[in-house]
Amino acid sequence: MAQKVNIVSREQWGAAAPKKKEKLKSSAQRVIIHHTALPSCKDLNECKERIRSIQRGHMTDRNFDDIGYNFLVGGDGTVFEGRGWGLSGAHTLGKNHDSVGIAFMGNFNNDTPSKEALLSVKQLLQSGVSQGFLQKEFALFGHRDLGQTECPGEKLYAALPQLKAST
Repeated sequence: MAQKVNIVSREQWGAAAPKKKEKLKSSAQRVIIHHTALPSCKDLNECKERIRSIQRGHMTDRNFDDIGYNFLVGGDGTVFEGRGWGLSGAHTLGKNHDSVGIAFMGNFNNDTPSKEALLSVKQLLQSGVSQGFLQKEFALFGHRDLGQTECPGEKLYAALPQLKAST
């Protein structure tokens, strides 16, 4: 049985209302891992402020309907609800209709993702499978696998096999 993941809800981090929501047609077939490429946040309040800032940037500067990611994870392993399960994100051009986008908060070109963050995302994926939001045989990608980008950074990209192990 998948371990229950504690997720900080949109209400808890002070999300703005989305302009609109687009549901996925079925459970997601792939998970796409990103990094925010911003400095990591040190505590809950700093992470909440950073996520509100990311959402503002996505909605104002990029004209997205909402924050682009389905979930974000802090260095301490805290998982934050972005768009959440079952909704199409705006994280990987042309690949959002059948995927879940998860962003690690920080810049992993230089920093190594924490064990806590990796474990939380692994538990989130197990939970997504057990709840039927994610296909059991989902494919796991780094953003760079599907687009012209360095995302999710060298050190996080190197850690991706750990996320797929025994989900």
